[in-house]
Amino acid sequence: MAGMDEQKAWFRDLSAEDRSWVGMIVQAGIRGFTTWFRDHGDSWDLSTEADSAIAAQVFGAAPRALAGVITLQQTVDLVRLTIDVVEQNLDELLGKELAPVVHEGLLRYGRELAFATAEVYARAAEARGAWDARLEALVVDSVLRSESDETVLSRASALGWGARGAVVVVLGRAAPGSTVNIFDDVRRSARQHDMDALCAVQGDRMVVILGGVEAPEAAGRAVGGHFADGPLVCGPLAHDLAHAQHSAGAAEAAFRVATAWPDAPRPVAADDLLPERVLAGDETARAQLVDEIYLPLTERPDTLIATLDMYFSHGGSVEGAARALFVHPNTIRYRLRQAAEITGLTPTQPRDGYTLAVALTCGRLAEA
Repeated sequence: MAGMDEQKAWFRDLSAEDRSWVGMIVQAGIRGFTTWFRDHGDSWDLSTEADSAIAAQVFGAAPRALAGVITLQQTVDLVRLTIDVVEQNLDELLGKELAPVVHEGLLRYGRELAFATAEVYARAAEARGAWDARLEALVVDSVLRSESDETVLSRASALGWGARGAVVVVLGRAAPGSTVNIFDDVRRSARQHDMDALCAVQGDRMVVILGGVEAPEAAGRAVGGHFADGPLVCGPLAHDLAHAQHSAGAAEAAFRVATAWPDAPRPVAADDLLPERVLAGDETARAQLVDEIYLPLTERPDTLIATLDMYFSHGGSVEGAARALFVHPNTIRYRLRQAAEITGLTPTQPRDGYTLAVALTCGRLAEA
């Protein structure tokens, strides 16, 4: 104990209670060695279960109580120093004939203690990992059910969530295999792109919440390789984890209808699936199309919406729309460019034109 106090700074920083625990470990270890040597002094066969059980019983109980206080490295230092002190005093306590035998026994017993220590800390790590996995699944589930509050934020913080930057939810099919390994791979990929990650599997789908995101699609690509084949959807950016339910809701709605767009990119933004979401009855998507596309168009001259209607009704023909409206084709092209500047959607692109047509229909229904 004096040697630890002199040589180990971490031991001096322990509380009186924890120092007494360490003292009990040392005493139990020495008592265990004398008992073990008495029973096995004439044989060094340590392969039996009884010998391993004795070592684990002597040294295994106390580290469970201290596993959260002292690290594995510190415990190894404790074992090494204790064995060194015992070896230094054996020659004075024993005769020249017996000392070598006891030294050999101490060496073999120390090996058993090392295995027992590793086993104790491995079990503690598995227990913490299982608890962290349940806590992480609870946090993700709370976000999906729009129950984000201070409790969720504190739980996420306990899991190492950095609470920095925007948040996005990525949703896709869960890959086969161990979820522990998959989650580790997702977190590793996220860290390589300076992002935080929370993961959970719900049924056959995997949900990943990413923090510190700048571009949703780029974040989705960073972890997309860890999902199974099939649709992969990224929700819109959320300000922080407390508002991540908006990204999660959009991602869930988009994932349900993603198969309706066979040529969708991977990952695909939830906002790029607004037409399919509207057809599936998503009121949030309908309101978004009306507010972000239809209403801005109505604030401009009526000729803009009339031009879009005529352009779509003529199968995307600029010349056909121009003849129907009795204007020059360049006028049609100019108006289409205006619509693209207002909405961010290019009418001449098939997918954008489809979204614009659905938005016009939703807008008129809302006005009616």
